[in-house]
Amino acid sequence: MLCHHCGSSLLLALPEDVFAIVTQSLSPRDICNLGSCCQSLYAFASSDKIWFTQCDLMGVVPPRDLVEWRKGVASYKALCRFLVSVQPLLGIWVHQNPELGNVVYVMFGFISVVGCRIIPQELGPLGIEEGPILWAPVFEIIADSDGSATFFLHGREGENDYLYPGSLKPVDRTCNVLLLEVEPMQQRSGGKLVHSKCFAHYFEEESSRKISRPDSELSRSQRVVGRNAAPVPFSRLAFGDRRKLIEIVTSQIRLKVPDPANALIFPCLRGDEESFNQDMALLCDRRLLLIQLCKLGGGCIDQKGDPELIPDPMQLELSEIRNSLDRSSGFRSSLNCNDGHAQWTKRKTLGGYFRDGLKQILGKSSSIYGKSEIWRSGCSSNDNKHAQLHEFLQSGDLVALTLHASTLKLSSYRAWPSMHDSRFALYKLPLRAPKAGQEYAGLWGGTFGWPPGRPTTDKPGKALFFFLLSYEESQGQQLLIATKILEGTHYVLHPNGSAVFIVNVDEPSLEPFPWASDGDSLPVDVKHAFEGEGIANGYGFRYPGSKPGSLFVIQGGLLAFIWKESRAVLTLQRLNLTELLKKGERVPALPPIANFSYLTKSYSNVFVGFSNTSTCLSSPRFEIIRPYVNEYAVFSSLFLVLFWLVVG
Repeated sequence: MLCHHCGSSLLLALPEDVFAIVTQSLSPRDICNLGSCCQSLYAFASSDKIWFTQCDLMGVVPPRDLVEWRKGVASYKALCRFLVSVQPLLGIWVHQNPELGNVVYVMFGFISVVGCRIIPQELGPLGIEEGPILWAPVFEIIADSDGSATFFLHGREGENDYLYPGSLKPVDRTCNVLLLEVEPMQQRSGGKLVHSKCFAHYFEEESSRKISRPDSELSRSQRVVGRNAAPVPFSRLAFGDRRKLIEIVTSQIRLKVPDPANALIFPCLRGDEESFNQDMALLCDRRLLLIQLCKLGGGCIDQKGDPELIPDPMQLELSEIRNSLDRSSGFRSSLNCNDGHAQWTKRKTLGGYFRDGLKQILGKSSSIYGKSEIWRSGCSSNDNKHAQLHEFLQSGDLVALTLHASTLKLSSYRAWPSMHDSRFALYKLPLRAPKAGQEYAGLWGGTFGWPPGRPTTDKPGKALFFFLLSYEESQGQQLLIATKILEGTHYVLHPNGSAVFIVNVDEPSLEPFPWASDGDSLPVDVKHAFEGEGIANGYGFRYPGSKPGSLFVIQGGLLAFIWKESRAVLTLQRLNLTELLKKGERVPALPPIANFSYLTKSYSNVFVGFSNTSTCLSSPRFEIIRPYVNEYAVFSSLFLVLFWLVVG
């Protein structure tokens, strides 16, 4: 009677295949609402055929892979839930430091999404399309059987690879910033602990003795009130507090990667069926191993000694955080403001001594940037700017590592977002699909020299550049801008976000193309040519000059920008990063925090020192003095001379 009353009998009379076709015009939310109308429609709307269609309509995973992915989840509905939740993460994420590149490409793996860092590198003898591109894993988000997501941060400490499990916050549909954070939360029933240690006796004997003073001085009623108050956002903590919290949490929750889990992260690009099936079997085993590792952890018991309670490796007892903070030298400044100046003095960096000595020579105060009162008053002057650590910690009993994909109001300049230097964050690039009137928008790879993309006898290794090509209206003109996002040289030429060339697509160029043939001795067919300007040495590193040039559109999908005066040529071709990574070569990651976003400014390759097929990359440098040095090379040399005069 209910079905007849709501009109669902007409839908239920349709064959399942026809009903699946009808629902193609509905969104996943609409189908869920339809299933809530009555019990009969609920069963019909839960059909695998309907939800397979929804997964396929998203167009992010090939149908062949969807069939394989279904074997690891409870239903296509669960799979669709996962795809919808993580789809906004796909794309290119960047950070401005180091200057050579901090590019992370997020793509689908196996019932997962994977963040891969593109390593600054030179091309091998086979060029861009065939040469193995170097990459390192940054993070993974794996779907459980019900479609829920688990976050893993990748990192390497010493000679071992580790995974750092955490949680994924709800993803904003328009997210443009990925934040690595620590989040306090209330203890679940039973009291779950970190997997790597059992704190049953440690909690009873040590927590009361070593708990930090500000929290121990709070009464029970004050702590309850603090937990009921609005939680302090992680972003309001001082940078040193945020960094130390992430360091402590990652050191406690880390999981050593077993050999079977350190193999494939996503299927390789292979043509034969047998290799594809082998990859799928390995990926399936790896995924189950990681899920089991995350759920079971190290098998320790809870603080009450109950062996039936399974520890949660993604959560860490807050008492252990406080103990770790107490044991960390130089970190009580945010817990005890009276010790702020003393601890800062102990932790003064090489750059700090350098600046103080320089200002003594110049007859100035020893204050930093004219803010000596901040350090004379300890933490008091920072109270309005930063939240205190104990205020952040008292809002929960447990802490966990989290990945937060949020939407922030960001300014940008020529498609490059303005970034914060002290956030563990990655920023999404607005990658536009080509369309009529904007045919060249998108991601391009480039090298200097002709023929394009191949080493020559005099230059066996060519630096690989990534460019984001975008369009911009300026004074009634349509401009095409090539923004550099990755550079493969040993030492940076221009910072990330530089506009390497800007052309007016409404102004044709009459310049002839200098070469008659390409690397395969085929004739060059120029389809279009535009007037523009290319980057050149100018006023300093951040403010380069420009010189006239022309952009040539060559048959076969190539672009070539030629500087008119120097005759230097930059050739570009479109990139499919998913395919390049599936054919690429994996290299070890950095330590966990630096692996997510390397915040230290550097003008050389800090990521890796592994050899390519054609050349050896420069060695990684993790301790860099350059963050405190002015951007201009002449000033940096002068500062170093003065520094040695002071400390010598």
